[in-house]
Amino acid sequence: MILADLALTFGMLSLIAFGGMPSVMPEMQRLVVEVKGWTTPAQFIQLFAIAQAAPGPNVLIVSLIGWRAAGLPGALVALLAVCAPAAVLSWWIADLWERFKDSPWRRAIQRAISPLVVGLTLSGGYVLCTPAAPDWRLWVIAAGAATAVFARRVNPLWLLAAGGAAGGLLLSG
Repeated sequence: MILADLALTFGMLSLIAFGGMPSVMPEMQRLVVEVKGWTTPAQFIQLFAIAQAAPGPNVLIVSLIGWRAAGLPGALVALLAVCAPAAVLSWWIADLWERFKDSPWRRAIQRAISPLVVGLTLSGGYVLCTPAAPDWRLWVIAAGAATAVFARRVNPLWLLAAGGAAGGLLLSG
């Protein structure tokens, strides 16, 4: 039963993830923490941090959640469920997208999707900064990272390292 639930949950998220997993982070957190109860808010943030620190795609959080919910079978089902629907949809749409490469509709869709992805990603950041009760220290770290991104081109790995160090200093004790 839980494997089917993992498959349905992450399969649905896969189909609405414009811009990757960060764009559906708020909905994933709501489903995983509040609706399904597979993790606590703090555990969700820890799983996100582990997935981001590990080499590979940001979709790794899904396998960690699946592992937490149902062990190795859960990790495999969750990962397959999040990858397969998006892959099939992308394969199907790629031909259509190429066929209409000069269409004004395609350009309009591309312009409309960009701010949508930015907004969804920012809402994911909001979810990660407010695990249970808002913590000003998390907001300081997020504001510092956002400032660095807008002020100059900084490699995201440096921001990840700086955020981890700042979190270690500000949140310990």
